[in-house]
Amino acid sequence: MAYAKFSGAPLTVNTINNSWRAPKGDVPVLISEDTVISQPAKILNFLRKQKYNADYELSAKQGADTLAYIALLEEKLLPALLHTFWVEAENYCSVTKPWFASRIAFPLSLYMPGKMSREALNRILLTRGGPPLYSLTEVEAQIYRDAKECLNLLSKRLGTSQFFFGDTPTTLDAFVFGFLAPIYKVCFPRVQLQEHLRQLPNLCRFCDDILSCYFRLTVSGHSPAGQDTADANLQKLTQLVNKESNLIEKMDDNLRKSPQHPPRKLTTLKLAAGGEGSSPLNRLSP
Repeated sequence: MAYAKFSGAPLTVNTINNSWRAPKGDVPVLISEDTVISQPAKILNFLRKQKYNADYELSAKQGADTLAYIALLEEKLLPALLHTFWVEAENYCSVTKPWFASRIAFPLSLYMPGKMSREALNRILLTRGGPPLYSLTEVEAQIYRDAKECLNLLSKRLGTSQFFFGDTPTTLDAFVFGFLAPIYKVCFPRVQLQEHLRQLPNLCRFCDDILSCYFRLTVSGHSPAGQDTADANLQKLTQLVNKESNLIEKMDDNLRKSPQHPPRKLTTLKLAAGGEGSSPLNRLSP
């Protein structure tokens, strides 16, 4: 999303609750006519081919630096990010699990967060769990050391500049923002990595600038473009509730005015399962 905003690509963002049914089985997914692309790097390459290129002013050396820093992020910072969200027990139970479960339909909401947590742990152990790190405690300590070292390198590289290659955001800025913003903004009970990030004011300023310039929200938490839609939906909901309330009042008045009869025992109608007595009206679509 950040790269699309930097390059001016006209994207329509659709949030979904059933990511496991996405066209490629994972999110994010970019759908352009008959083309379906998943994975951020492939999506960025597709946008560049469509002439939405945030790196057109970069030199060959700066392009090589971009690739090197992206590799550094994925090797050094990503494991700690996964651990913070999905493996750290207190963060997972109080933030990540209820957050994701609230966006997944029941009963998969009981299963999918745990599956994602196990996948994150397996990925960490697969990439960082080799000798001489044999225990999970040793792996955790190492990945957080590496992540803090990575943050320090990013802070030194950014310096006092607004973005990593001057005054214009590029692919590297999009990747760094995508890694840092969740750490910076999510309120976790265990904030080891977050505390270290907050000690690097230029990286915090970097996140704040992108959020305010490209992901600006109003005080109510809605984007200006989405505020009208939210207000319209609220108005429709209010009108619907008022209509239902008036209808209930009329039904109540009619019931009070109608003659009252003593209750009668209703005749029980028994239907065989799947028999001719079943009506199509009794079948509800999903």
